Amino acid sequence: MSFSRACRRLAAVTAGVTALTLGLALPALAHVTINPSSAQQGGFTKVAFRVPNERDDASTTKLEVTFPVDHPLAFVSVKPVPGWDVKVVEGKLPKPVTTEYGEVTEAVTKVTWSGGKIEPGQFQEFEVSMGALPTDVDRLIFPAVQTYGGGEVVRWDDEPKADGSEPEHPAPVLTLTPAAAEGAGTGASASAAPASTSTATPPAGGATRPTATAVASGASDGTARLLGGAGLVLGLAGLVLGALALRRGRTT
Repeated sequence: MSFSRACRRLAAVTAGVTALTLGLALPALAHVTINPSSAQQGGFTKVAFRVPNERDDASTTKLEVTFPVDHPLAFVSVKPVPGWDVKVVEGKLPKPVTTEYGEVTEAVTKVTWSGGKIEPGQFQEFEVSMGALPTDVDRLIFPAVQTYGGGEVVRWDDEPKADGSEPEHPAPVLTLTPAAAEGAGTGASASAAPASTSTATPPAGGATRPTATAVASGASDGTARLLGGAGLVLGLAGLVLGALALRRGRTT
């Protein structure tokens, strides 16, 4: 075998391995995700479950998302998606959970979208508003099941790995971050706020001062205008008197 032929064969093998590697990596990139991927603890948020279609010969026809029951969400509502039917399932919790809104014994456990199609090369987002988010955990996991028209089912339910690497079928994860401390940044906000802005509860540090400043500024402007008007009248009077004196001088 000549050297050039060996080089060509090596290049072909390398290209084949590269294509195979990319082909195996693509499905991992096309998993079901939640967007945005983070929200503040204790608050309400709107998220979208983004579902790309990773098959070339089949359409996605159904998505099932399981909601956590160990940290249930008291309020869940879904946004209609044209062409899709949605079913919200509520169930009794294994153990009642006490929240600031009272004791929760039932909550949404699953939401299913079906009847539509996500064609090859396309994706769809399914929006959900939910809260209040728990304050004692740093993430919520939403296992998802993606069903294709040919009957294939893909379960995106693997929890994050401890070493930070991505599992084969990662579940959508919403990271929860601590809420901003109450009153944080009020100094900068108060100083930057327009003087005409009024609030039912004044910020700390005597926010009534901007209002007083605005009143004082208004009074100063009124005084300046009054003095300016008086000066104009006196000036006109001086011109008239000067013209009369000049005329008298000519007649004499």
